[in-house]
Amino acid sequence: MLLPMVIDLHDANPNWQEFLEAAIETILLGTLLALATRGENNDGLNSRQAYLLTAAIWLTVPLFAALPFIEGAPHVTFTNAYFEAASGITTTGYTVFTKLDDLPRSVLLWRAMLNWFGGLGIAFVAMIFLPVLHIGGMRYFQTEGFDTLGKVMPRARDIAKSLLWVYCSLTFICAVSYASTGMGIFDAGCYAMATLATGGFGTHDSSFAGFPPAAQYAGTLFMLASALPFIRYVQLGHGNLRPFWSDPQIRAFLRWFAIALGVLLIWRYLHRQGSFEEVLRDSSFNLSSIMTGTGFGTSDVTHWGSFGVVLVYWVGLIGGCTGSSSGALSVFRWQALAAVIRTSVRRLHAPHRVILPRLYGKVLEEDVLSSLILYFTGYILALGVISVAISMTGADFISALFATWGALGNIGYAVGPLSASSGTMAEFSDTATWLMTLAMLLGRIGMLAILVLFLPRFWRA
Repeated sequence: MLLPMVIDLHDANPNWQEFLEAAIETILLGTLLALATRGENNDGLNSRQAYLLTAAIWLTVPLFAALPFIEGAPHVTFTNAYFEAASGITTTGYTVFTKLDDLPRSVLLWRAMLNWFGGLGIAFVAMIFLPVLHIGGMRYFQTEGFDTLGKVMPRARDIAKSLLWVYCSLTFICAVSYASTGMGIFDAGCYAMATLATGGFGTHDSSFAGFPPAAQYAGTLFMLASALPFIRYVQLGHGNLRPFWSDPQIRAFLRWFAIALGVLLIWRYLHRQGSFEEVLRDSSFNLSSIMTGTGFGTSDVTHWGSFGVVLVYWVGLIGGCTGSSSGALSVFRWQALAAVIRTSVRRLHAPHRVILPRLYGKVLEEDVLSSLILYFTGYILALGVISVAISMTGADFISALFATWGALGNIGYAVGPLSASSGTMAEFSDTATWLMTLAMLLGRIGMLAILVLFLPRFWRA
């Protein structure tokens, strides 16, 4: 919070006092918490403590991150401030703030920083916490599954250091690339932080539409790069190119994106929706933004026609690679589901043969399969239930369905009549806003990490 404060001091904006006040409150409460737990047993976390810590981090951090929005510009309600902070930390990218161009630069920088910190935290959680917690099939990436990591880093601390180095390096390269296309230094830095986090918070109401074509092509490239496993960049930095190009997740992700883009280009070009270059740039940027869960936009996808909207919906459900900051169901889980379906079909033809589902050359163990099926089931149920709940608050069903789709998948791309006028979620009621906040948190930490806390038997010895 002190860095945005310095920006306000430089701009002679009195909003710096509110950031200083929020920083002092956060430091004070954090220090008291540290002192209260000083000297406690440090033998490590058991399963219940790990679940509780994971959920508590994502529920509590937005409380403090929201303080500058309440005490200073834009002086919003607690509901909207928490929603904005949660959207930033979960890298969803939905916003309830309008007239971004008129907000102090400190607020715009703080939103970008929330995206950046959230994306880094998600990478840590995905590679270190979730495999241990067995959430959504992530145990597949434990121990030798860290051969997603290879033998580069055997310990969690080394993993964290290497991920931080890669994350900072890619952010810097992205910012330089944006600046070289004509963006201002401030915009380039903010958009680079949001891009690497696949977060989608921008500094202008027009999102990416006001930037030159070269910036949009650069954005497409870096959004796709940010949806790939960060650990592969670590290996790339160690001079090991082979794991990057041979990773089945990366190959599938790029192949599926290319197929979806090709189909969309043919559809739009046949329907004469612009010149080929315009259609290519607009389609590739927005499609990559949706598939990676970034949430930047240059146009309204509803203008693509009903086929384009349906294609976008399915692409958004796929998401990026496990081990990146991207959201939704992820390429790994779709590949695992396809492996299970293929195995089931083969068993129908040869019921007496012992056929086990395999992925990346390894057998999918029973507990991994159970976790995967539970995650898919929970995701689809949450998508349906929350969509209906939001529609019951007075929202039309299209807006409710896409609001849940964007929140649960941490996509952040606004579609529907309620968001059409401003491109934000400001028109939704407070109840709907809290439901979207719940969906963002459920989607980001694998939903089971929160839902399991409400099961009495989980807390029994």
